[in-house]
Amino acid sequence: MMTFRRKYEERFFRALSFLFTAIIVFVLVQIIWTVVKKGFPSLSWQMITQEPKGGFYFGKDGGILNAIAGSFYLAVCSTILAFVISLPVALFMNIYLIRYQRLLIGIRFFLDVLWGVPSIVYGAFGFTLLMYLGYKNSLGAGIITVAAMITPIMIRAMDEVLKTIPIGLQEASYALGSTKTETAYKVFFREALPGFATAILLAFGRGIGDAASVLFTAGYTDHIPHGFSEPTATLPLAIFFQLSSPIEEVQNRAYAAAVILTVIVLVLSVSARLIKMKK
Repeated sequence: MMTFRRKYEERFFRALSFLFTAIIVFVLVQIIWTVVKKGFPSLSWQMITQEPKGGFYFGKDGGILNAIAGSFYLAVCSTILAFVISLPVALFMNIYLIRYQRLLIGIRFFLDVLWGVPSIVYGAFGFTLLMYLGYKNSLGAGIITVAAMITPIMIRAMDEVLKTIPIGLQEASYALGSTKTETAYKVFFREALPGFATAILLAFGRGIGDAASVLFTAGYTDHIPHGFSEPTATLPLAIFFQLSSPIEEVQNRAYAAAVILTVIVLVLSVSARLIKMKK
């Protein structure tokens, strides 16, 4: 009787898992198909290599080069800033605080909470900070806001990678006379480098694909920014603004931007998986 019940439960939960997996895959394929179906016919060399013309985001002519360049400027700079902050924090947690497990649990819980904070909250924080300092919407403000959002993600991802390094490697480094700092940057960093690359790609993908965090801080413009004090367009913001346009050509440009953004995020996700598998 007990054996039959276990078999029944196993089959039931297996079928349930298969059903939910199929639903998720179906929804994902449907989303990608809808975006590609509406956006791919509008893609052209002109769309990728030209800035929009005709005034702000309601012009019919031109392309989305401003949004593509702005997204990469924003994502690359914010990822670099987050990496500069995250690397020493993650190494400090796994080298200097390894004996203080309760403290580590508290820090990791705090980082997990920050990871789960909605991106619009980071955008509101960045906007409040801009108001307090008297600055205007700009690329620099967007970089700081996005860096604040992806830093907890990068720290926790790096932390999980460092936790997999055998403790014997650390003890061997100390036995050879290395200091904790040398062990951190010469041993742990090299050992965890493939995992760090995955963390960087995940954070970069989150930064380039988010709209809410830069909605109030980065501004919007039809031109490519030439400095941190100038406003910048991004692909998510271009999609958000242009879909609200009553002009069909502008809406098509928004779907084209969605196709490009989807391809970028897909490439980043696959690259992160491949790096993790090679590790």
